[in-house]
Amino acid sequence: MKVTPLILSSVVLMMSVSTTVMADYSGPKIKMKLAHPAPPGSHITVAYKKFADLVKEKSDGRIKVQLFPGSVLGSDRVMIEGAQRGTLEVGVSSTPNLASFTPLYQVFDLPYITSPEHQEKLYKSLDKDGPLNIYLEKVANDIGLQPIMYAEYGYRNFVSKDRPLNGPASLSGLKIRTTDSQVEVAVAKALGANPSPISWGEVYTALQQGTIDAEGNTFDLMYGAKHHENLKYAVTSAHNYGMQVAMANKKWWDGLPAEAQQLIEEASQEAVTYQRTVAYPEDKIKSRQGMIDAGVIIHEATEEELAEYRQVTKPVFDQFAANLPAELIKLVQDTQQ
Repeated sequence: MKVTPLILSSVVLMMSVSTTVMADYSGPKIKMKLAHPAPPGSHITVAYKKFADLVKEKSDGRIKVQLFPGSVLGSDRVMIEGAQRGTLEVGVSSTPNLASFTPLYQVFDLPYITSPEHQEKLYKSLDKDGPLNIYLEKVANDIGLQPIMYAEYGYRNFVSKDRPLNGPASLSGLKIRTTDSQVEVAVAKALGANPSPISWGEVYTALQQGTIDAEGNTFDLMYGAKHHENLKYAVTSAHNYGMQVAMANKKWWDGLPAEAQQLIEEASQEAVTYQRTVAYPEDKIKSRQGMIDAGVIIHEATEEELAEYRQVTKPVFDQFAANLPAELIKLVQDTQQ
């Protein structure tokens, strides 16, 4: 078999993040259900499968994670509500949908508050004992949840069924799908589009039937959900960043033995590191090429066009930032320097 540079680099990266040591776990047997919205093959699905495998390995099978992918237990909102009530140990939601539970998660929806070139600094702040990690743990605790993993989601790009996309004006008049995030809705309006907040599971059919004619999401998630079958154009707007956050029921988490909590946290960090360095980059390349091969024309936004996007959406940033703690905004902006 010919070993390509991509495969070789992936093997090297896999070796570098595979640092699992069998733990001497002697605590009680624990079973936990974890439900997430990502489709099969997604790097998000890979991250949570890696997490489940690591938990099992580290505990010698005494702690087991039962996975429910692809929104089989309901939408992001339903999964987080289940975690709050305790009918589900761990639910996963994108950060825009978490804003329905507390507006503080809107900080990541603010257009262009983060950028891909500073991603490593953002990761460092989000990881255990990082400033954002500490701040957001309290945010989650206040609504009965405990963050387990900030899995990568990626940067959203605008796509459409029938209209070529480039600068902000190209989105004017389009019926565009958004999440329930008030910021996303406001961004769509600022761009002259008509926002249509619908759940993720309904987007494929909505595109197919013409209920919407555009959306903003990551290439890999859209490709994994086969949205490219109904799309023709895209622009690399990278207008906001998202994560798929695993949230545990706080009461359930607090009732776990300390050694079980530590083991789960270690598995989480290893899994998300694997996702960021191996699964996500590979999925991003594969899905983008898959969309191109399917006939989707991807326009690389120029610096001038990105500057226009920032300018047009700046009033939305200012509007929602005014209602968020200045400390939180600064914590995010500190990662971008």
